[in-house]
Amino acid sequence: MGSARGVGSRLLGFLSEAVTRGATEALRALNLGALAGRPIEEIFLGLADYVCPDGGTIDEGIAREAFIETIADLAGAGITNLDGLTSDQMQTVFELYATNAIESRLCNDIGTKTVILPSDIRQAARVQAQLNDFIRRAVADALTTARAAMSALTPDRVLTFVGGIYEQAFRILQIMGNAEAEGA
Repeated sequence: MGSARGVGSRLLGFLSEAVTRGATEALRALNLGALAGRPIEEIFLGLADYVCPDGGTIDEGIAREAFIETIADLAGAGITNLDGLTSDQMQTVFELYATNAIESRLCNDIGTKTVILPSDIRQAARVQAQLNDFIRRAVADALTTARAAMSALTPDRVLTFVGGIYEQAFRILQIMGNAEAEGA
């Protein structure tokens, strides 16, 4: 999840700047001032090369796919405007990205047969929906635990914070998965 952590830290750093200094200033700092005032999907598409530069590894592809999925999820989460972004919305965007990154990593593991899905398509779809809910709860729990630290982030602390969130989310997933397996 190395690339996903890097993308997560750049995304969180940008969002933190947008909350603190405003979207226009955060975009100007990245030489993307022309995106100011545009719809949030356009802004995030413009941010894609900064947040997750093209790469050739599977890990980089997973991170980029997760970011694109996050763009698609913004409207459903009620985040339609970067101007006036709140801390709660910033957390939601990061939660969406982290959930998508973890889910994409697990889907890659399924594709490489590290994890096996049921052969029935309906059962596989149910497993995927449950997995998404499971991951989202784990990421949300990890973020809730670290919420106090999130408000005091500096650019230097972002990568450490993001790494901690991934580690916490995976620990929570492991605990929940073990509890589910014992209950089955």
